Amino acid sequence: MASLTAIGLMSGTSYDGIDIALLETDGETIGRLGPTGYRPYSEVEREQIRRAIADASKLGDRGERSKILHEVEEAVTDMHAQAVEAFLAANELAPAAVAVVGFHGQTVVHRPERGLSVQLGHGRALAARLGIAVVYDFRGADIAAGGQGAPMVPIFHRAMVRMLKRSHPVAVLNVGGVANVTFIDGDQLAAFDVGPGNALIDDFVRLRTGQPQDHDGRCAAAGRVDEDVVERVLAHPFFARPSPKSLDRNAFRQWVAEEGRIADKGTEDGAATLTAITAAAVARAVKALPRVPSSWIVAGGGTRNATLMRMLAERLSPAPVDTAAMVGWSADSLEAQAFAYLAVRTLKGLPITFPSTTGVARPLTGGVLVQ
Repeated sequence: MASLTAIGLMSGTSYDGIDIALLETDGETIGRLGPTGYRPYSEVEREQIRRAIADASKLGDRGERSKILHEVEEAVTDMHAQAVEAFLAANELAPAAVAVVGFHGQTVVHRPERGLSVQLGHGRALAARLGIAVVYDFRGADIAAGGQGAPMVPIFHRAMVRMLKRSHPVAVLNVGGVANVTFIDGDQLAAFDVGPGNALIDDFVRLRTGQPQDHDGRCAAAGRVDEDVVERVLAHPFFARPSPKSLDRNAFRQWVAEEGRIADKGTEDGAATLTAITAAAVARAVKALPRVPSSWIVAGGGTRNATLMRMLAERLSPAPVDTAAMVGWSADSLEAQAFAYLAVRTLKGLPITFPSTTGVARPLTGGVLVQ
């Protein structure tokens, strides 16, 4: 199959900004990983998204839009358009050189048990403004068919792992607001959300210090982990559920507040305990994988948290734990690259979700194309 040039866009559940990446692919193999970019959200924009996430908790239908959600959807679309326009200019690319843009949008609620997953963003408006075909609403078809609608990127992880000389099985861990794992053993693919990623840590540190996250894990490094709290939190029914399974960004908020009583802890001890909860959730997930991975590759914002990476290495030992950067990948842009890849698969009618990754009954195409 012929390769196409695609741009992928991702604003994850940490909602710190928009990652943008270009790649060439035929929808199966990766031809070339091109330049990447980043458009940070201002604190005002982050507060807009926080309000939208809070408001979206009341949604009963994915097509509903309150005044707040409508305003934020317009803003999110504009911000993504700005990101692409700046990226094209910085890399001296004409819109005609790009076959398709994969536009994930901003997730504000993900409740697959209710058939509900909402990503804000107007794909049609973005395509009209850029003059480039856009694929959006990647999760909708999977949710409608009874799948979890997440994780979406395992098929891309497999394509990336095939480019490495590495013993299988390999686990690829993405630590964004939520943490998810992809298990790859030759052609075998399995994936699921494992538990909280950065979201609980970020929110706790922001409330205590005003900082958007625990930079380099320094706050957690100065604290003491309460292992009793870690065990109480991991008694949540989610961890006993069979995979595939997925999570909303705020799924553990009330449970952690009640079972962990994190609010009673000092800032350093609270950050350390929340960080340990993320690492312990990943270690617990090993029991649900088909086999114990020979090695781990970690991507996402969590790779910048040195304390989290140390805890992961300790809990996943003796399997080595590498960051995406250590194997030549982009830790920050991997999901943006994935949505470029998925957009090309949509153009070519190839499946993007599978029974072993989202629980859908059969391999399923997805995404909505506008030209």
